[in-house]
Amino acid sequence: MQRLNLSILTLCCGLLLPLTGAVHAQEATGEPEMITSVEGITEYRLDNGLTVLLFPDQSVPTITVNVTYKVGSRHEAYGETGMAHLLEHLVFKGTPDHPNIPQELTEHGARPNGTTWYDRTNYFETFSATPENLDWALDMEADRMVNSFIAKKDLDSEMTVVRNEFESGENDPGGVLMERVLSTAYLWHNYGKSTIGSKADLENVPIERLQGFYRKYYQPDNAVLVVAGKFNPETTLDLIQEKFGSIPRPERELYPTYTREPIQDGERFVELKRVGDVQVVQAAYHLPAGPHPDFPAIAVLMDVLTDEPGGRLYTALVEEGNASSIWGFAPALAEPTFAFFNANVLKENDLMEVETTLKNTLDSLAQNPPTEEEVKRARDGILKNFEINQRDANRVGLTLSSYIAQGDWRLGFIFRDRVEQVTVDDVVRVAEKYFKPQNRTIGRFFPVEKPDRAEIPEVGDLSAMTEGYEGREAIAEGEEFDPAYDNIDQRTVSGTLGTNDNIEYALLPKETRGNSVNAQLQLRFGNLDVMKGKAMAGDKAGSMLMMGSEKYTRQQIQDKLDELKARVNIGGDADGAYAYIETENERLPAVIDLIGEILRKPTFPETEFNKMIKEELAAIEERRSDPQAIVFTEMQRRASDFPQDHPFYVMTFDEEVDALKKLKLEDVKQYYNDVYGGGNITFSASGDMDVDAVKEALERNFGDWTSPTEFKRVPRTYQAVKPEMVKMETPDKANAWFVAVQTLPLNDEHPDYPALVMGNYMLGGGFLNSRLATRIRQQDGLSYGVGSQFNASSLDERATFMSYAIYNPENREALEKAFREEIDKARSEGFTAEEIAAAKSGWKQNAAVSRAQDRSMAGELGNNAYLDRDMQWDKALEEKMMALTPEQINAAIKRYIDVDKMVILRAGDFAKAESVKKP
Repeated sequence: MQRLNLSILTLCCGLLLPLTGAVHAQEATGEPEMITSVEGITEYRLDNGLTVLLFPDQSVPTITVNVTYKVGSRHEAYGETGMAHLLEHLVFKGTPDHPNIPQELTEHGARPNGTTWYDRTNYFETFSATPENLDWALDMEADRMVNSFIAKKDLDSEMTVVRNEFESGENDPGGVLMERVLSTAYLWHNYGKSTIGSKADLENVPIERLQGFYRKYYQPDNAVLVVAGKFNPETTLDLIQEKFGSIPRPERELYPTYTREPIQDGERFVELKRVGDVQVVQAAYHLPAGPHPDFPAIAVLMDVLTDEPGGRLYTALVEEGNASSIWGFAPALAEPTFAFFNANVLKENDLMEVETTLKNTLDSLAQNPPTEEEVKRARDGILKNFEINQRDANRVGLTLSSYIAQGDWRLGFIFRDRVEQVTVDDVVRVAEKYFKPQNRTIGRFFPVEKPDRAEIPEVGDLSAMTEGYEGREAIAEGEEFDPAYDNIDQRTVSGTLGTNDNIEYALLPKETRGNSVNAQLQLRFGNLDVMKGKAMAGDKAGSMLMMGSEKYTRQQIQDKLDELKARVNIGGDADGAYAYIETENERLPAVIDLIGEILRKPTFPETEFNKMIKEELAAIEERRSDPQAIVFTEMQRRASDFPQDHPFYVMTFDEEVDALKKLKLEDVKQYYNDVYGGGNITFSASGDMDVDAVKEALERNFGDWTSPTEFKRVPRTYQAVKPEMVKMETPDKANAWFVAVQTLPLNDEHPDYPALVMGNYMLGGGFLNSRLATRIRQQDGLSYGVGSQFNASSLDERATFMSYAIYNPENREALEKAFREEIDKARSEGFTAEEIAAAKSGWKQNAAVSRAQDRSMAGELGNNAYLDRDMQWDKALEEKMMALTPEQINAAIKRYIDVDKMVILRAGDFAKAESVKKP
């Protein structure tokens, strides 16, 4: 995904050089040409071929800069598989003018990433909206477009990191099977090859081929620059012209990819045998590309089939069959794409029976066509998600990459328009046209006397499709909001509601794009006496809340949420329940009404209970051989050593299976009746809202709700972990997990808390330039993912430091050695003043980005309300962080963080790795 930085020392020594010398700025000629404007997004074209999309939104104080290069794994030649993705990593290694890109990203408080898929590669960063940050981001992206170090030294270390990412994917049998199915379905086209590439190609690719790939595709005429958020379009366009306009248009010519799959003439089969705990059956069908007129109907059909709980496949395979779970998708790609389905099946069930049911369900669509209700539900869900995404300029700035990759950014709006017109007849037509047995890959090959082949049509002329397209009126823009601590406090409306003041609320009303609002509702109930021995019943009571109420079935709840254009997640456990909400201003009171119905009148249907238990058991079986699940379960058990009947006790896999099998629906209902109630409620919201209407909705739904038992918070007391080195074998898993954890006796009011937060930020936080990431990922190339976390309770004297890494089991000793050396170095030598200054800037800007996002602010407001805090507490913490001296930070790290006081857990196929090392 991302990639590391370069040492300035080695750069000065001349060890890392640009490919053939930096591309020096030339005087830009001409002005950017305005091409078109659709629903608030305006397209410009520079003389050198660069396409620019500007999407201003003054309602949030952040900016997203996203550069999409129209190159992905589809463009790779023989021996080049994985090259587009590997290059994505190396582009983070720096340029002569930006030699340490991860450090710059951290110092600017950016939230960055890079992603690669079949048709495109993109790099983006979201940051606080300041002229300085925007100038820096555009300068950095323009520079690394043509001046990146693509050096042999970086390839040598990064290849092992990408290989580790490859090995991580090899742990999942379902993911490996998907690679096999697609490579069997696609005989010639690169859509049949995984973006991660071949391990042999990754290990052997010559640096010259990688450099040639970079020079060929990373050019302005093959890129689209998106700037979205709070900025001045006129001055930003001038800045883009200054930064990018001087890059010369390349002389090379890019040929369009022309490989096409022959029409499939028989069902195909592939079989995979590896260690695992859950059986899997998958199916793939060839389909037309995303811009094709048939694709919207296909998208609706996919929802009709895979939606949970009402989808055809979910009903046939999970509710009525022996599958534990199903999923499916059809990616909108630039060239003829595919539909993909997956079903997981427990070992004791018949895989072939599930496969037969899967085939029959898909083959019978013509004889048993979707109903108008099914099509409307799927269509409304797709349109709801599109509308919600359009409210967030930063989110739009990123999702545009998908449509750019298909050939034109306006295809997203065209897709929406076409989905609105999809009918039952359209869905039936595409089902008959493409979902044929001879067009399917499951496994077995069946010769047939008379092939019934599905011919996949081409898209045609995109310019004719998009010419003159104007779209619709842009949705409502929000206000220019200042996320300063004082301003948030001044504008927050707070208080209590209910007969017994049982509801505490904190509301931050403001005008937002699309009138969007995010909210959270938290219920706290129970006490240690009533929860003892009943944690499983309490947990599953929370899991079942959205499975039916007195007024609505599970499906009707989903339909109602689609009608309200709301995303809502409701759940809970033994000591509380929650509801997370994303919707619009005028719909928030109605959403609260629906949540009130769900929380206060659940019916706990027996059929849903049985399905839930079946799915939970399958999930546990899948985790049994997964190194990540094993290592984190063991970490939780050792860091929280509670009695077995305590609600915070962490079960083993066997204990969890036993508890689930013993659990009765009556236990779940009884727990709800005995414990659930509204005696202690916190509601918080940030965004566009009618405060009075929200308060009225809270009052009528929860104002008279009492709790059957007294709420008394169960503390999580400090428990020191027992220092130990623990090794757990996971046979046949290519990737291993490392976790080190230490508990500390302090909370977030402790004088050393700010110093530990900043110390961890430099040790294992930030963006790829932390001490651990620089050493273990950049320098030694041992891990794709490495970092650390520090968290302290607000209510209990208990904090946790945790570090993690994924790696090849063969590198266990090297990784553990590097980890200890970096911790010991931080303890003995400390951090420099320069490191601390950069970390302070990055931490502060990152905090500002969080305050600018309504979802995180809703959570912060609710947490502060429960703790009787306001944003002045956060402001004081920031002031303490900014006032920290190197001596204070280094003293705190030395005092608290100690490898010899940690439990270190490793899970992987170490026996195989050790046997390979033996002569």
